[in-house]
Amino acid sequence: MTATELSRQEILDISRDTTLYEWTAQKAMKPLVIDRAKGIYMWDADGKRYMDFNSQLMCVNIGHGDARVIDAVTAQMQKVAYIAPTVATTAPRAELGRLLNEITPGNLSKAFFTNGGAEANENAVKIARMYSGRHKILVRYRAYHGATAGAITLTGDPRRWAAEPGIPGVVRIPDFYPYRAGKALDDAEYTASVLNATEDIIQFEGPHTIAAMIIETVVGTNGILIPSAGYIHGLRALCDKYGILLICDEVMSGFGRTGEWFAVDHWGVTPDIMTLAKGLTSAYVPLGATMVTDTIAEFFEDHPLYAGLTYNAHSVGCAAGVACINIYKEDKLIENARAMGEILKVELARLKEKHPSVGDTRAIGLFSLVELVKNRDTREPLTPYNPKPSELGPMPAFNAFLRENGLFTFVRWNTFFVNPPLCITEQQLREGLAIIDRGLDIVDQAVA
Repeated sequence: MTATELSRQEILDISRDTTLYEWTAQKAMKPLVIDRAKGIYMWDADGKRYMDFNSQLMCVNIGHGDARVIDAVTAQMQKVAYIAPTVATTAPRAELGRLLNEITPGNLSKAFFTNGGAEANENAVKIARMYSGRHKILVRYRAYHGATAGAITLTGDPRRWAAEPGIPGVVRIPDFYPYRAGKALDDAEYTASVLNATEDIIQFEGPHTIAAMIIETVVGTNGILIPSAGYIHGLRALCDKYGILLICDEVMSGFGRTGEWFAVDHWGVTPDIMTLAKGLTSAYVPLGATMVTDTIAEFFEDHPLYAGLTYNAHSVGCAAGVACINIYKEDKLIENARAMGEILKVELARLKEKHPSVGDTRAIGLFSLVELVKNRDTREPLTPYNPKPSELGPMPAFNAFLRENGLFTFVRWNTFFVNPPLCITEQQLREGLAIIDRGLDIVDQAVA
C-alpha cells in the first residue's frame, strides 16, 4: 500500500505508532491530516479547507504549491540532486549566493549555507568565536534560536530547560518588551533603561570576553516584540563600542515577512552576521544561510573555516532559494506584505477596542500577534508563563473554534499569531480576521 492509498485514520495511527512529534507529550497530539495545499489554503483528508493564517511555522511565505518552485526543484534534481560541497560547485549555489549578496543590507557579502535556521545560528556563533577570539555570547530570555545543542542554549524560553546545561559562555541580557514594563516610563525612558542594563552586564562580564550578541531582530514565537529605533541602534552602538559582533536572527522575520526584505531594513542597521532560513525557500525544501560581512569573509581567506555540513549548499535547496527570491520580486510580495500589513494593523487595533480580553496587539508587515489578558488595567496574562494544560483556560476552546471554522494558526499560551502567506489578498485577510473576531467572544466570556 502506498502513502496515497492510506486512509485518514491509518495515517494518524501509523504516525502515532512510529513517529515522534515535537515539543509535546505524545498523548496530547491531535494533528490534522493534510492532503494538499495551494496559496493560503490547505485541505485535510476529509476535504475540509483551512486558511493558513500562520504560514505553517512562519515559513511558507510565498504560499503553498507554487509551480515555479516545484519546477525549479524538479529540473535541478534531473540535472544533479547532490554534489559534495567541498569538491564541486553548482549553478544554483552561485546564483543564490549572488542574489543574497544583492538583497541583504550593507556589506553582508558571503553566505555559508546550512540545513535550516538552527544550524545557521550554530554556525553564526562558531564564526563569531573564531573571528573574535572571544567566547561569550549575549542572548535574551524571550528568544528562540533553534533546537540543536548550541541554538537551544541561545534560546531563552522554557524549551531550553530539558537541554541544560547546554554550551558554555551564554549570558542573558534584558528583553525589550514595553507592554510588560508597566506605564511608569515613556518609550525613550524605557529604551534607555534597557540599554543601560545591557551595558552594565557587558561591563560585569568583561567586554574582552564577549564574542557576539545574538538577537531576533523582531522576536517571533516569544511575542512579536518589535524594537524601537532607539533600541536597535543602541544595541548596534554598544556592540561597536566594545568590539562585539551583532548577530541578527532573521530566520522568521526575513524575506518580506515584516514588509521589507529583512526586518533590519526598517531601521537601517547592518549586523555583522545575519542568519536566514524559512522564507529563503518558503520551506519547500530545507535550507538556511549564515551571512557575514566582507570584513569577516576576508578573515577566512587566510584562516580555516571550521564548519561543515554534508548538505551544505545542497543543489536542490539552492535551486528552490533562487526560485523563491525571484517570486518575491516578480509577484511584488514584499510590497503586498507591506500593504496588507497596514490593513492588518488597523483591524487588530479594532479587535483590541472591541474585545476586553485583548490586552495588546503588535504587528509589522504580516508578522503579528494578539496578547490576551485577564484584566486590561493590570495586564495580567490570561495564562501564566509556560502554563500547564490545566492552566490554559479558554485557549483550547478558542483554538478549537478557529479550526472548526476553517482557520489554522499558532496559539501559544496567552497569545495567538496572524502571519499568513505574503500572497494573501485583502478579502482573504478580512475573512480570516472575521473568524478570529467571533472566536474572541469565547475568551471574552471567560474573563468577564
